[in-house]
Amino acid sequence: MSVEIVGQLQDGVTAGHKHGPSEDNIRTTAPKDNGGTGEHFSPTDLMATSLGACMTTIMALWARSRDYNLDGVRYRVEKHMSAEAPRRITKLPLEIWVPDEVAQADRASLESAAVNCPVSKSIHEGIEVNVQFHYVPRSEL
Repeated sequence: MSVEIVGQLQDGVTAGHKHGPSEDNIRTTAPKDNGGTGEHFSPTDLMATSLGACMTTIMALWARSRDYNLDGVRYRVEKHMSAEAPRRITKLPLEIWVPDEVAQADRASLESAAVNCPVSKSIHEGIEVNVQFHYVPRSEL
């Protein structure tokens, strides 16, 4: 399976990107600390976002087959960059808030599905990824 995504540099540090199947568009730009405007996600921001999005999407698929409703699940990821050249992501701590309606007996399976998502499996082993799951009442999501 393949998906075509096309992009084009628009003003020196900003690029537009189009997802072939959906024709959805996003923009990226370099961050301020690297000579950009910071007005859009940076490419490395998208990588961090992809990790949170992938984990929560896989969790939703896991939940659907088990009659759990994970609507409202949220995540927070921090992207840490190296101070020295070459610039690279060094650490991605991630927290995920899940309704405490998920039975204790099912939580290990849910967490395993999340941390084994395709993006997680694609991240270089030199990047430290720490994931914390918080099971909270739905009102706290």
